[in-house]
Amino acid sequence: MKVREKFILISTILVLAIIGIAFFWSPILWSFILIGPLVIMGIFDILQTSHTIRRNFPLIGRFRYMLESIRPEIMQYFVETDTQGRPLNRILRSLIYRRAKGENDTEPFGTQMDIYHSGYEWLEHSMYAKTNPKNIGEFPRLIIGGKDCKQPYSSSLLNISAMSFGSLSDNAILALNKGAKMGNFAHNTGEGGISDYHLKHGGDLIWQVGTGYFGCRHDDGSFNEKTFRKNATRPEVKMIEIKLSQGAKPGHGGILPASKNTEEIAKIRHIKPGIAVHSPPSHSAFSDPIQFMYFIKKLRELSDGKPIGFKLCLGRKQEFMDFCEAMIFTGILPDFITVDGGEGGTGAAPVEFSNSMGMPLREGLIFVHDTLVGFGLRKEIKVIVAGKIITGFHMARAIALGADGCNSARAMMLSIGCIQALQCNTNTCPVGVATQNPSLAKGLVVDDKAPRANRYHEATIHSFLELVAAAGLNSPAELTRDHISKRVGLYDVKTYHDIYPPIEEGCLLNIDTIPEDYKKFFQLTRIMK
Repeated sequence: MKVREKFILISTILVLAIIGIAFFWSPILWSFILIGPLVIMGIFDILQTSHTIRRNFPLIGRFRYMLESIRPEIMQYFVETDTQGRPLNRILRSLIYRRAKGENDTEPFGTQMDIYHSGYEWLEHSMYAKTNPKNIGEFPRLIIGGKDCKQPYSSSLLNISAMSFGSLSDNAILALNKGAKMGNFAHNTGEGGISDYHLKHGGDLIWQVGTGYFGCRHDDGSFNEKTFRKNATRPEVKMIEIKLSQGAKPGHGGILPASKNTEEIAKIRHIKPGIAVHSPPSHSAFSDPIQFMYFIKKLRELSDGKPIGFKLCLGRKQEFMDFCEAMIFTGILPDFITVDGGEGGTGAAPVEFSNSMGMPLREGLIFVHDTLVGFGLRKEIKVIVAGKIITGFHMARAIALGADGCNSARAMMLSIGCIQALQCNTNTCPVGVATQNPSLAKGLVVDDKAPRANRYHEATIHSFLELVAAAGLNSPAELTRDHISKRVGLYDVKTYHDIYPPIEEGCLLNIDTIPEDYKKFFQLTRIMK
């Protein structure tokens, strides 16, 4: 007998039995308070047509959906080991929490990492290590601004990566910006525009201008020079970043669910409230590399000479080569380039894009750095990276591979209370970070969380400097690919210099010196000297 038939039989017998007993002892009818709803739910399960499990297993089948709804919590708290969690494992999450709270961040009894597994990496230390990271300068700064920049920015080596108000709550933005102000590091607005919450505490802002031109758009979605200038010349805005693509969904454009598009957010973005907003996949203000360079020049002029750069997750390498040639042809250079990795992402993204689109950070960074070197442009342009930058080692590896500085999003979210509940796209974030639900956002106390963002930033920079000192270096700028080793097999170890040999400066400017790997990108019509 099937479960459905058993339920019908048992329910029928039970109801008839209660009614029969009631003729002799009426108080038994009170049992219908418990049994009645169960029978009704079971009958509803049998009659409904949407869920086969509930139809075939009335009442019992409901437990399947209950358990499925709490599966992430069960996995995180009871099943996964310290090294298995995704996208960030418990070791990394715990490290962020301890640093944010100012607690002891050391580990006992050795590493939990499998150091003989392919992919394991380490920084090579020196017999002549510095005795104190202060010997190389506490909290070195990065000056961003090229030859045409009139207002260079002195940046921290670690800043808050792009996350919009809309994706994050008002209190989350307030906490991050106040933490940035306390620690003298920058806060990237994300493509959602500049809100009052970005301005309240006066933290340094990197204003990101995406394909939707939120905060600087006409009603038809085109770029608005007047409103751009109004925001770009704010004293809080230190740099402007043009977003071409992002790691979570390159080639797709940002997504703001309708549930998060409130009246307030719509006003900031110059859009209609209550509807899902999908940013265009590409910009309408330019359509080729030459036009893009002139767009950079226009933004620099409209902002009174502030640093202008662009962010991309690398896709077709040919297109980045075209950018470099356009820089040489026009003489217009961005002040910085932010390289995002395909592993990045904090908000909503289609699964196929999140899992299978976009070049991973390390490969993207290496190609961008090497290509700029090959065209003789690297010294003029700062390179920033974003994509699971969590620890001092992640910073050291990125800088060794060619970056000048780093941005972090998920680590900053965790520092202000994120628990990796994986509900960023549902407006139900239980800790009030990635939600527009006022009740949930109210639970995030700004004055408590802002110092945590600051402490995480400070401790991570300090850890990075300790690693640089242990390598015997005088400056983070001295890190090279030779300093990072990677296990590529059980008995085979290579440095990143071995895996990705650097190219000669200016070698892409002469057809006779182009490396073999780059020749396929050049055609007879391309710009070469």
